[in-house]
Amino acid sequence: MNILITLDYELFFGPRSGTPFHCIIEPTEKLLELVVPFDIPINCFVDSGYLFALERQKEDYPELQEHYKQVSRQVRFLADTGHCIELHVHPHWEDTFFDGKQWRMNTARYKLSDFQEPEVMEIVTRYTKVLQRISGKAPVAYRAGGWCAQPFPPIGRALKKNDIHIDSSVYPNGHYKSKNQAFDFREAPPYQTHYSFSTDPAQADTEGTFVEIPISSYRVSPFFFWNFALNRLTSSPEHKSMGDGNAVPISKKELLRYLTIPSTSVVSMDGFKADFLERSFVKYKEATANKGNFVIIGHPKAFTPFSLKVFKKFVHRHHEEHDFCTYSNPGKPW
Repeated sequence: MNILITLDYELFFGPRSGTPFHCIIEPTEKLLELVVPFDIPINCFVDSGYLFALERQKEDYPELQEHYKQVSRQVRFLADTGHCIELHVHPHWEDTFFDGKQWRMNTARYKLSDFQEPEVMEIVTRYTKVLQRISGKAPVAYRAGGWCAQPFPPIGRALKKNDIHIDSSVYPNGHYKSKNQAFDFREAPPYQTHYSFSTDPAQADTEGTFVEIPISSYRVSPFFFWNFALNRLTSSPEHKSMGDGNAVPISKKELLRYLTIPSTSVVSMDGFKADFLERSFVKYKEATANKGNFVIIGHPKAFTPFSLKVFKKFVHRHHEEHDFCTYSNPGKPW
């Protein structure tokens, strides 16, 4: 199996963004302590809108200058030491500003589809350039912020202009719709761990010029979310996130759905979800005859002592038999 460790390298987007040190820098360093001894690379999908927002306002605020130095230093270090730096786009940074004390998040335009096509082209190009300038390398893969990769054609034209032909936003059978966020991957082929597509990353097309490498997914019972809520209420240190911010609240409709009927989730190394890593991997091995891709997503801000401990066991168990790789690895089928 090819195993890809992928990170959405970003702050929180709720009432408190958190600080880059606690949400990004420190948890990423904790992860590197686990993978570097085994020469395992990670794939960082860097929130490039955040990089641009820092560049836009850092001259006005010494605090942002320090944040820019911290993040830029780590991104460049990762790129220089064999890890991959890829494009992650959260376009709400176009409407977000720092007021001298905190980021004033405006998520009214959370999806690229909330912008006109010329704006999409300009945003993707600008974010790609700032990412390449800081990392020193051109990204080869893209992940939509909040998985909002549909409708894809305007995004695809912008990615093609910037020589990016791999998408890794889809997770099979996932779907969600709220005021600001929307995606529907129920047509994505299950356990087909890479495929060509043209106009919709959830629909395989052998003639397509883009490649989808979907995030691995698994079926979750309502019991998981009840258990998750219970752990949050008990405030166990083992399940306390390293990040110091707040997420955008989930809609009441979606919360009720998660608590009452089975749903599909990404295979993740975040928090309590890490408990599903091993059993999901076994299913993917069986379904692909041990020849597919297993794509793990993580958010450094959501790492916990529990999730890092579980992930450490996963790495120790599988680093010799399987290939931990990147999107730019030569010789891969994509």
